[in-house]
Amino acid sequence: MPAEGPIARFPALPKHDLPPELHASVKRHGGHLSALVLRDEPGRLSALHRLNALDTAPEEPFEKIVNLVRTVLSVPMATVSLVERDRQWFKARRGVPTAETPRETSFCTHTIQERDPLILTDATLDPRFRHNPLVMGAPHIRSYAGIPLRTADGYNIGALCALDTKPRTFTADEIAILTNLSQIVMDELELRLIAQRDHLTGALTRRAFAEEAGKELARYSRDGRPAALILLDVDYFKLINDDHGHPVGDRVLRQLADLCGTMMRPSDAFGRIGGEEFAILLSGADCEEALAAADRFRALVEAFRFDIGNGHSLRVTASFGVAPLQRGVTSVEAWLAAAVCCLYRAKQDGRNCIRPLTCEESAA
Repeated sequence: MPAEGPIARFPALPKHDLPPELHASVKRHGGHLSALVLRDEPGRLSALHRLNALDTAPEEPFEKIVNLVRTVLSVPMATVSLVERDRQWFKARRGVPTAETPRETSFCTHTIQERDPLILTDATLDPRFRHNPLVMGAPHIRSYAGIPLRTADGYNIGALCALDTKPRTFTADEIAILTNLSQIVMDELELRLIAQRDHLTGALTRRAFAEEAGKELARYSRDGRPAALILLDVDYFKLINDDHGHPVGDRVLRQLADLCGTMMRPSDAFGRIGGEEFAILLSGADCEEALAAADRFRALVEAFRFDIGNGHSLRVTASFGVAPLQRGVTSVEAWLAAAVCCLYRAKQDGRNCIRPLTCEESAA
């Protein structure tokens, strides 16, 4: 497999440090984040993508917040908006007909450029918005209150918005309510991220991994983009726990997760599916690439010496099942089930081996 394929580095969650020139400015200003952060678009996008919330299914906490905004402020429209490079996507929305809009027409692209809320009593009187298609046509926005959604490191990744179809003044109390709710939105986004990670290994939880697999399944249905699942299970893991104790078993799993992480691209995903069972999602990988990737992982695990403490190490092997995405697979559960069948075959055939759906089957 070429180096740029699915076998590459899977980094830890990124730290959103400021670029060197922004560090210098912050230092000159006594350590406070300066307005220059607002112009750090790469850092802002990195902070947004770290939250892993784009294109996800509706979730109750965010739905409750937009309902509350509509009720308390008596507005027909409310959104939790996340602003990506070229689009505005709504994590939650009420009264807004579409799930996303181009960034160039969004009000929130202006909101995220400021530290303070963006308040418009009548959009037709503002030269930035009077000719906006969202003002001139549906949903006929006239007034707007947008509160930046700000991460702990100072990046505005979107906005909590209240919108009306008639001119209105938003009171100081209403803006304060929106501001408090925007902080709750950010808390929920961070809690959501924490819940997606397995506490022992840092891998995605089963639920979070299934969500990522669902995105690949949607891409495959839409444009035929290939993808593959690899399931791996540590061989004789019960004996490791029985002979060395559960703390050693935990150390092995943590090291295994770190080891696999060194071999993956950021676009791929790694999840803990069960006790000693992990899954790798190879985005854009066809059958042959997935098989080559699985063989590389298998050899890497077999050759690695796992540190079990007190100067001792342990050899470990794993069995692998490979399931390239294929026509007829209509759910993540079915895709995982195909990979599980392949994994069981690898166990039955002696372990420390790979058993795939055949490339002919995946192309059928």
